[in-house]
Amino acid sequence: MRDGEHVVPAVKLSQISPQFLRKNVAYATKEQPGTVVVDPANHFLYYVEGGGRATRYGVGVGREGFVWTGDATIKNKQEWPDWYPPKEMIARRPDLQGKMSKLQSGEGMHGGPGNPLGARAMYLWQGDKDTLFRIHGTNEPWTIGHSESSGCIRMINQDAIDLYSKAQPGARVVVLGSRGAQPVEKLSQR
Repeated sequence: MRDGEHVVPAVKLSQISPQFLRKNVAYATKEQPGTVVVDPANHFLYYVEGGGRATRYGVGVGREGFVWTGDATIKNKQEWPDWYPPKEMIARRPDLQGKMSKLQSGEGMHGGPGNPLGARAMYLWQGDKDTLFRIHGTNEPWTIGHSESSGCIRMINQDAIDLYSKAQPGARVVVLGSRGAQPVEKLSQR
């Protein structure tokens, strides 16, 4: 699939359990249409459509110690975003250092198919504070349905593009509690 100057790689469906493929489902919730609800325990993200319906996407979520819960707002969105990993992540993953280059806003990786943020990123904020968590595509589609990230919500690129077209800046994001989850305020202070 062509997307601007990039090609979105096809996903090998054998790498993802069928339950994690995008689907319109019945979804009873008190949340308003346009709200994004993340269920980390079950590896699903719901985009509330209204009328008792939602689009359900399979997601990858934070590994133990990086799972979070709470409310946030999509402050902004980017297509094929550059990635600026925090120093703490580079310390945990020294292999990243060789992949970084000097970008406009510091050390990072240019947007593109090899970038961990994938085709789209939605930036989650609480008030005027960046949580440093994102909903984004991935260059590792086999991680969907698993808990392997550093706290971000991963989607296959095709699903990230679909959600990006629906979820608008200002949209509420609710990350439900799950075993081992910590309030986003505590994690974003690291």
